[in-house]
This record gives sequence, structure tokens and C-alpha cells, in this order.
Amino acid sequence: MKISARNQIEGRIVSVTPGAVNAAVKVDIGGGTIITSSITEEAIADLGLTIGDTVIVIVKASDVLIGK
Repeated sequence: MKISARNQIEGRIVSVTPGAVNAAVKVDIGGGTIITSSITEEAIADLGLTIGDTVIVIVKASDVLIGK
């Protein structure tokens, strides 16, 4: 699959926390960094996501903010 987003980071799913509609999927991208994504339960089922799966985290944003 080719996509336009350039921010693609490989990692491994370390947890999936179900919710009423969306779930929190935590992905370990190495170096002690975890990225959390909120996606629908339907998407999790469609992709067949489970703990331990290797996945690609794709970040597509028009703005990136930094705060201190």
C-alpha cells in the first residue's frame, strides 16, 4: 500500500484498551517511546489487531505543535 503520509513509524502493539466505540491502541516504537492511537472497535476488528502485532503508525497532520 502506498500513501502520501511521510511520517511512518514501525512498532509493536503492547496494549488494546476497549471502549464503547473507540479503543486506545498503544504501540511501542522503541527507545521507551509509546504512541497511543484512538481508533474504532470496527477498525481493530477489520485489521485483526492484537497485542504483539507489528504495525506501522502513520502520522498525518496539517499542524505540529510544540509546547513547554
